Amino acid sequence: MLRDFKKYTLQILAGANISSIILMFLVGYSDYLNPTEFPMLSNVGLAFPVFLLINLGFLIFWLIFKPRFSLIPFIGFIICYSPVRKYIPINVSHDVPRNSIKVLSYNILSFGEYDHSKNAGMEILNYLCNERADIVCLQEFSTTVVSQDDIDQKLNPIYQYSDTMSVGDGGEAIAIYSRYPIVGKDRIEFESRGNLSGAWKLLVGKDTVVVVNNHLETTGLTKEQRKDFKNLLKGKLHKDTAEEASKMLVKKLAESTRKRAPEADAVADYIGQHLRYPIIVCGDFNDGPISYAHRVIAKKLKDCYIESGNGLGISYHRGGFFVRIDNMMCSDDFIPYRCVVDSKIKASDHYPITCWLKKQVKG
Repeated sequence: MLRDFKKYTLQILAGANISSIILMFLVGYSDYLNPTEFPMLSNVGLAFPVFLLINLGFLIFWLIFKPRFSLIPFIGFIICYSPVRKYIPINVSHDVPRNSIKVLSYNILSFGEYDHSKNAGMEILNYLCNERADIVCLQEFSTTVVSQDDIDQKLNPIYQYSDTMSVGDGGEAIAIYSRYPIVGKDRIEFESRGNLSGAWKLLVGKDTVVVVNNHLETTGLTKEQRKDFKNLLKGKLHKDTAEEASKMLVKKLAESTRKRAPEADAVADYIGQHLRYPIIVCGDFNDGPISYAHRVIAKKLKDCYIESGNGLGISYHRGGFFVRIDNMMCSDDFIPYRCVVDSKIKASDHYPITCWLKKQVKG
């Protein structure tokens, strides 16, 4: 009787493990759903780490109590290898070759406007100076906290070339600071009230390198809604309030993802039209590693973090959302080294992402 009960229990657990793997697979490849057609399903990729942990838990359980059943979660990880690597890559670190280009991308939240403190703005400026990247791409660039004179005083001695693009007069802006001459630029056209993407052509040695800087559609959540979400995760909301907050969150995320899809398509089209040049793409995608926006933009590029980074690489760290939404990508002309999300500086709600790129010599 006891033996039959044990056998029956193991069968149920094995079935649960297989079911979780099926869900992990579906969630892991949900980035193939176009948000304009399936807006309510377009954000399920955010749940991928939950299924990853469940499968890992099953693996540990089977190894302890029934080792031969551990084959089930192992197969699950193999089937979902691509989304697992997208979400939490593991790479062997290599020395950075000589003559590599250091690229930095950072959503600076208007130089720390979130904290209403000039100290945050100066902290960001000092960080950029100390990093000494060759190319710096900034999102949410403005002079509301730190003056243009302060910015120029700090960055102009390092970067001879710089430029900005904005949404209308005094609106959302992206910026580039470069050690290399800027020889051209394009605005990537898409409809948005407050977000934009732009491309600059830099003369790096004898090569014209296209650098695409992005700030794609935000979630549109207010500070109060972000606070509610954080409390929801902590279980601090009453049942009725929690249900209302959950519905609001799903609706808001679906709407922002639907708006983001054509923006990502426009960026992908621009990349496709300029593949004759070496290309670097970076910025705040406002979407996770398993998302339509990430997939279509990275389709003809290497994701530098997946290729040379390690771990989750969480780049957004406030309001209960902890996910890698800041990205750096490159064409096959480059080999990425040591891509890192730097969590040391907390002056913005994002962490900066940096990477070294070595130009390949093609035979």
